[in-house]
Amino acid sequence: MEQSRLLACKPASPLLSKSEEQLQLESFLEESACRFPEKTALIFERQRFTYRDIEESANRLAHAMIERGLRRGDRAVIWLYNSPEVVIALFAVLKAGAVFVVLNPTTKWKKVQYILNNSRARALVTDAHNARVLGGHWSSMPHLDMIFIAGDMGTIDLEGTGKVQSRLSAHFHDRTSLSSPPQKCAIDIDLAALLYTSGSTGKPKGVMMTHLNMVSAAASITTYLESAFDDIILNFLPLSFDYGLYQVLMAFKVGATVLLERCFTFPHRVLESAARERITGLPIVPTSAAVLLQMELSRYDLSSLRYITNTAAALPTEHVRRLREVFPKARLFSMYGLTECKRVSYLDPEMIDARPASVGRSMPNEEVYLVDEDGRRLGPGETGELVVRGSNVMKGYWEDPVETAKRLRPGPYPWEQVFYTGDLFRTDAEGYLYFVGRKDDMIKSRGEKISPREIEDVLYSLDGVAEVAVVGVPDPVLGQAIKACIARLAGSSLTERDVLRHCARELENFMVPTMVEFRDHLPTTSTGKISRREIRQ
Repeated sequence: MEQSRLLACKPASPLLSKSEEQLQLESFLEESACRFPEKTALIFERQRFTYRDIEESANRLAHAMIERGLRRGDRAVIWLYNSPEVVIALFAVLKAGAVFVVLNPTTKWKKVQYILNNSRARALVTDAHNARVLGGHWSSMPHLDMIFIAGDMGTIDLEGTGKVQSRLSAHFHDRTSLSSPPQKCAIDIDLAALLYTSGSTGKPKGVMMTHLNMVSAAASITTYLESAFDDIILNFLPLSFDYGLYQVLMAFKVGATVLLERCFTFPHRVLESAARERITGLPIVPTSAAVLLQMELSRYDLSSLRYITNTAAALPTEHVRRLREVFPKARLFSMYGLTECKRVSYLDPEMIDARPASVGRSMPNEEVYLVDEDGRRLGPGETGELVVRGSNVMKGYWEDPVETAKRLRPGPYPWEQVFYTGDLFRTDAEGYLYFVGRKDDMIKSRGEKISPREIEDVLYSLDGVAEVAVVGVPDPVLGQAIKACIARLAGSSLTERDVLRHCARELENFMVPTMVEFRDHLPTTSTGKISRREIRQ
């Protein structure tokens, strides 16, 4: 086994040939470190890390992981808040030929334990606090062999467990250890990451993404964003969220700089950093857009901003209008994607004013189409499920053939499987996509099928609304009653009567909510989407 592994490996080269260029994800870092060794790759809490810093630290950690037994294809879980350690660790895992799994730092231990066991992870990268939380349960995680601790290690008792612990900082800063890349083992069809997403059963599903999947997605997105060496990209999104993760990957692909923030809990501090560092790129989700649009943004000099991107959920058209007013010189990319294929579509910023409700057309090197319940392709104006073809489409859900078969089905050609998204769209005559809703979120009331998005767009146009979610709740007469859950702008005196009067003017009778609930804040998922599941419950 070991002999065949070594024969399959090849020494890393500081300069990759054209045929090898960026075939594996770690090549994004390696190539930029070769071209721009002294350029700032990462800014975190006013600390600056060059590409050389990140590359050498990742190499040292990769060697330490290999020495402790991490092998090609093994899984390594990273459970930390946004930090340089997360970035270094995920590239170290890739350099070792293994598969990284980044978890949200707020994930509770039972879910972490499930993912460690479901993925059969050999390694865990975390902090001392989290390691102690898991410490009483080592016997229930039989596959976990090694633990790397970021920050102060303190006292962690692993005696008798057979598990090896190591302090991360020793590998980040020890200049005497190996800083050259390990031998390359992976090829582009090998797994690079397992990205865990919530499942319909409540148990997370591991989305299997190969190097080819992720390199293809990054190549396509950086092409239409026109990502450049001199970009400075603000990222406050968790690196466990693929949208946040790709901000680092894509920046490192082109040699740009990432201003990494721990979170968006304190938006004023984040915007002060953004202004100080003269950011050019701002990725947002609708919930962070709602926060930004309630702030006095003129306090911050963001004149350097070149583009804004949105995904996770479609931006309400009212948010689009207001963002265009606040940032008239920035290009606004309204996008749509899913973890299973990273990105699907984008709207050319030149079309944002003409088509503010659209999420555009398919991105480069990808094809999309709509089908009905029988799999028949649909034309303009018809509503159906979106299907995606492309090298960015996942390989399936980790060891879950039943769920995989629901989403990956035979495509138009004998050699392929295509991704059925579970999302409903319609297209116009020019092929622009308009999100209608998740199939599971559609409301069936009074015999009619109703899109929550259509009602939400109407509610966002009402003065005093900060955020809104519309859901269907069981009703013995209607089948489902329409419930609007609203977070008001600060100081707003908006009432239920105002909401219902506005909806009656703008919507057909069967689409007017039968219930209105006001909350201080709407619940969100770990990726920043409004949680309809929690609102229904």
